[in-house]
Amino acid sequence: MAIITPNFNFDGKCEEAIYLYQKAFDAEINCLLRYSDAKWEDFHRELSEEQKEYIYHAELLIGNQRIMMADNLDIPFKPSTALSLTVTLETKEDVKRVFEIMQDGSEIIYPVHSTTYSSCSVSFIDKFGFRWVIMTDQTEH
Repeated sequence: MAIITPNFNFDGKCEEAIYLYQKAFDAEINCLLRYSDAKWEDFHRELSEEQKEYIYHAELLIGNQRIMMADNLDIPFKPSTALSLTVTLETKEDVKRVFEIMQDGSEIIYPVHSTTYSSCSVSFIDKFGFRWVIMTDQTEH
């Protein structure tokens, strides 16, 4: 059985993102390795002192979903909004709380509103360049 795991790549800002997402989603950090923790054979390059502190591999659990995160050193970093991560929460208040935490530095695509399929939804690009949809499954009649 295949498992699809979102893997977020950053340009030196991974640690900041880890703690923001942990706070927003009450996520659990399952793994956090810095480049200084990894074998040199894994990446075959000399690193600056700053790069040694970058995140080599991290895993967060948001609900039951694992996401992986790392600072990318192998290719130039290019943010993309072609794919979004949708997080479905229980209540409108949960959606608003998460957005309140994540909105700093974000670009709002759709502000907090209700839709045909959700009593509360918001879509935005966070300050790291990732597109999110935070919503409920609930609908109001």
